[in-house]
Amino acid sequence: MKKLLKINGLLFVSALFLIFLLPINAFAATPGEIDTGDTTWIIVATALVLFMHVPGLALFYGGLVSERNVVSTLMHSFVSLLIVSVVWVLWGYSLSYGTSIGGFIGGLDYVGFKGVGPEAYGSLMIPHYLFAVLQIVYVAITVAIISSGIAGRISFKAWILFTILWPTVVYAPMAHMVWGGGLLAQLGELDFAGGTVVHITSGVAALVAAIMIGPRRAYSLEQKPHNVVLFLFGAATLWFGWFGFNGGSALASGGLTALVVLNTHVAGAAAGIGWLIIEWIIRKRPTLVGTATGAIAGLVAITPAAGFVSVPSALIIGFIGAPVCYFSIYFLKARLKYDDTLDAFGVHGLAGIWGAIATGLFASKAINPAGNDGVFYGNPEQLLHQLTGVGVAIVLTVVGTFVILKVISLFTPLRVSEKEELVGLDLSFHDEPAYNTESKMILKKYEIR
Repeated sequence: MKKLLKINGLLFVSALFLIFLLPINAFAATPGEIDTGDTTWIIVATALVLFMHVPGLALFYGGLVSERNVVSTLMHSFVSLLIVSVVWVLWGYSLSYGTSIGGFIGGLDYVGFKGVGPEAYGSLMIPHYLFAVLQIVYVAITVAIISSGIAGRISFKAWILFTILWPTVVYAPMAHMVWGGGLLAQLGELDFAGGTVVHITSGVAALVAAIMIGPRRAYSLEQKPHNVVLFLFGAATLWFGWFGFNGGSALASGGLTALVVLNTHVAGAAAGIGWLIIEWIIRKRPTLVGTATGAIAGLVAITPAAGFVSVPSALIIGFIGAPVCYFSIYFLKARLKYDDTLDAFGVHGLAGIWGAIATGLFASKAINPAGNDGVFYGNPEQLLHQLTGVGVAIVLTVVGTFVILKVISLFTPLRVSEKEELVGLDLSFHDEPAYNTESKMILKKYEIR
């Protein structure tokens, strides 16, 4: 019996020894196979981005608008999720990731999700189904961001048409050029999680729409957030979801994903501190809305660089994002007199541009061999690639958004009537006030029955 126990003990020790001699990934799935760890993480990341959109972004914007347009603002975010999801299944995904046509847009390989199945996608170890649904939640929140620039005055019919056309005409070509193997990918532009594809396009589109539709008639009534508590809950939910947004772009679980999550967090924290300091110095009063907005600016800024830079670089990128966005909101906006309602351009557009440029400065192949070295690591050419990506994103978005809104205006007015706008869209269109206090006073004032 003792001899048998001794033999079993030797076999057990030998097995442990052999296990530790093997590489840590010896039993991992090989390329072309499904890895359960990667699959689980991307499912979680997809859910995080969905939660980031609704309720996160919806409450973030809903808390910032006046009491008269809360439901309308929430509706814009929610409806964009519904419509864009269907558009993406029918044709949007194929135009982004189908066989390249001239490097500008994808073909019709995946129309109606034809050919999208449970098998591993390319060299990844996650199902093609899962990669496709992750892209759905990315494009849906991108469209929702645009609504913040024109909140309280865009016609709901016009918004529905916009959510169909914009991801088709603007987002799909941009996603293909950067992530689908198109021209910018071939050039070498780096965009880990959507600096150019998501944030620059949404911010610039919001600016174009705000200028074309015009400023709010009730601007004086819209200066302060109606509910800072809702706003902060939305901001915190956005931060929470951003771990999935950026971390999911690693398309696997592992060391790089962990770095991305860490970079995301510290960049948001650094930018929040930066905004607090600036506001305290300039305005003499640090505010919760300002500090949380600064944190969001940092999260935007790190998005394109998250998987290509070190943690100290992420701190710098986030911290600088605060003054970039603060200047845009409180100086550039005032000088140029455009009415970007909730500062989509000031936060997403400008921080996205800074983040894309910063990627060209701080990227390092030592961090991610799949990327490239930036200016500070001996490769100034990478900055040119990043600037090219920024330029393409801006031009495509300006032209595409302008054309889309002009076409929509041929079929339906872009904005609501003066009376509807002054009453607020919650009552005048949805007949669904978020609260009952101010709504009753408005009804009495305008004698709406």
